[in-house]
Amino acid sequence: MTSHVAVLFGGFSSERPVSLSSGKACAEALEAEGFRVSRVDVGRDVAAVLKDLAPDVAFNALHGPFGEDGTIQGILEFLQIPYTHSGVLASALAMNKVKAKTIAKAAGVPVADHKILDRRAVAKAHAMAPPYVVKPIAEGSSFGVLIVRADQEHPPQQLHGAEWAFGDEVMVERFVPGRELTCAVMGDVALPVCEITTEGHAFYDYDSKYLPGGSQHVIPAEILPAVARRVQEAALAAHRAVGCRGVSRSDFRYDDRFGDKGELVWLEINTQPGMTPTSLVPDIARKAGHSFGELLSWMVRDASCAR
Repeated sequence: MTSHVAVLFGGFSSERPVSLSSGKACAEALEAEGFRVSRVDVGRDVAAVLKDLAPDVAFNALHGPFGEDGTIQGILEFLQIPYTHSGVLASALAMNKVKAKTIAKAAGVPVADHKILDRRAVAKAHAMAPPYVVKPIAEGSSFGVLIVRADQEHPPQQLHGAEWAFGDEVMVERFVPGRELTCAVMGDVALPVCEITTEGHAFYDYDSKYLPGGSQHVIPAEILPAVARRVQEAALAAHRAVGCRGVSRSDFRYDDRFGDKGELVWLEINTQPGMTPTSLVPDIARKAGHSFGELLSWMVRDASCAR
């Protein structure tokens, strides 16, 4: 067994609070599994810190820019420290929603139509007929996501403001009504499909993701077996096409209003799924027979360079 694991968490992206929670949970669980753990709150000096620590493996519990976009992965490659999750290229591609969609679509995964526009232009006039969704191109945890409803007369005015912190280019994507589904891939195996339900939230936003009771995870999702297979096949196809390693999670919308052969649409792939007490992947893995500690131990054993 690898003895010394450096858990990387915190960092300086907008998702720092989520990463702090993930890192704490992972460090405690890995210690319970018998690993020697060093906790590393990642700063600009992370390369020097890791060089001094010389861990056997870096467990990446970072989220957002600098943590899951290929940046920290490149540093770990230079230091030749085996690390968890996806490598440099897959991480960078998955973080960019537009590039990830292009790759997934080429692999036969169904996606929603979208446009890439300057945020100020989107604030002036509807970029497409409502309903639609406005998304930052490279953010996670639903930061900056805006839902424009069918009866909304004006486009979202937040995009005008100087306080907008998610880049000038945004993706305007056709809104797909229906059910929120997600599917994790562990190695080369698609785990059970999960349906996410929320109470009091317009969609699966930041609060519903991370506040206790903000969402419920129905595992396995109460959908037909044939639909579940479609979701698993699409999640595995996206994982492979983007070049992911370790654990990933793909998110979907499933519109079944007009029958069981409803529209299934892939939204995005997450190469650094949350590992907080309310996170999806630990819940899904438990239903597949893997305790939290077993899941993390598997990820440490799977760690490598040149991912």
